[in-house]
Amino acid sequence: MTRVTGSEEPLAGGAPAGRHAVVVGGGLAGATAALALADAGVRVTLLEGRPRLGGLAFSFQRGDLTVDNGQHVYLRCCTAYRWLLDRIEGAALAPLQNRLDVPVIDAGRPEGRRLGRLRRDPLPVPLHLGRSLAAYPHLSLAERANVGRAALALKGLDPADPALDDQDFGSWLAAHGQSPRAVEALWDLVGVATLNAVAGDASLALAAMVFKTGLLSDPGAADIGWAHVPLGELHDRLTRKALDSAGVRTEVRTRVTSVSPRGDGSWSVEVPGETLHADAVVLAVPQREAHDLLPAGALDDPGRLLGIGTAPILNLHVVYDRTVLTSPFFAALGSPLQWVFDRTRASGLREGQYLAISQSVAQNDIDEPVAVLRERYLPELERLLPRARGAVVRDFFVTRERAATFAPAPGVGRLRPGARTKAPGLYLAGAWTATGWPATMEGAVRSGVGAADAALSTLGRPRPRHLFAGNGTAGRGTPAPAVREGLR
Repeated sequence: MTRVTGSEEPLAGGAPAGRHAVVVGGGLAGATAALALADAGVRVTLLEGRPRLGGLAFSFQRGDLTVDNGQHVYLRCCTAYRWLLDRIEGAALAPLQNRLDVPVIDAGRPEGRRLGRLRRDPLPVPLHLGRSLAAYPHLSLAERANVGRAALALKGLDPADPALDDQDFGSWLAAHGQSPRAVEALWDLVGVATLNAVAGDASLALAAMVFKTGLLSDPGAADIGWAHVPLGELHDRLTRKALDSAGVRTEVRTRVTSVSPRGDGSWSVEVPGETLHADAVVLAVPQREAHDLLPAGALDDPGRLLGIGTAPILNLHVVYDRTVLTSPFFAALGSPLQWVFDRTRASGLREGQYLAISQSVAQNDIDEPVAVLRERYLPELERLLPRARGAVVRDFFVTRERAATFAPAPGVGRLRPGARTKAPGLYLAGAWTATGWPATMEGAVRSGVGAADAALSTLGRPRPRHLFAGNGTAGRGTPAPAVREGLR
């Protein structure tokens, strides 16, 4: 195994006495669980098969460019992820907008592109979005009025109601007077980015949770935050530093081959050439990998994990010889493009501009050759960004996450397991578990907290006082300037 941190003691046999937990998986869920357990005084070993931490929110080098595998954002309501940023001392590197402000370009109008904005005012819910919605140019007056009525109806839903999980969001929207245009220009604009599914393919329970929490819970809930440094700086380097300081032994390039109970109530975790013994094990890996590692009897129906589908995200990366976008990001309508972000400064690019295009619900494009994607998307950037016309494209490349998220299809709620299994001492974590959230960084962190809480209860260890409590009291981070005007 490749040692990253910790002493040179053997992982098993010669380790110090005391409660020992093994966390399998070094993504956000696993790192959170490891930190929480270590903060409670448990000796923790974290095992990750990749050469880095961070799961599917990571960075890599492409020449002199530091590239995130895909654009990741969070909202002010993502209090667990914000707690993690504070815990690893990274909040100032991923600041929030002062107020929600999303430029939305509609390029599908016969008269040409048109710019609208979704932003909030410092007013109580739902008045905080009233002025923005009233002036939103991408909907008719009647459609705006119907959106307001649907939002009030949505506010009355209980996302925990199992009946909502069996319904699809698209049918609910249609039944509440939402036109196809309203779905495209508003509901899917938000829902595709957060759920990785169009309304007709999304569970009403998950959609209700997203919109109630993000838009209808608190005036500032939907303010957007994003990393102003490479994701690897947060989810690998700073997370690893925090794990070191907490006394966690972190092993990368270490793939677990089996997890099995021992006769004395403890657990054996097999890695190539070594066996680790633990009082508790947290499996913080994707659902299919968890299925393969679960011992017999750990779940009543382990096959349900295989019923949790996956959905892809495609990311296109374009480096221009000049600045073509003058705001941090924008969303698009009437175009194959969805969300476009300026990643120039974070990437280390010194000349020109680097744009990252995030394409959710990418089933039709995920396997297309780079040349085809280039031919399809570069003209769209020129159509939406006049400054891109005549600019030289210095580089164009693609990153593909074929199983980026779990698919939030109707009925998925009954398939998602909780943190506890039927095997004492074995716990599950990951955004795909029953957090109530879709597959987001927030859901991943919440799952890690939940698994650690369950393990600490079994181990008889008190919960760390500073651990995220789910009450919205996480640190506020450092606000960023509001999104600037000007997409010309």
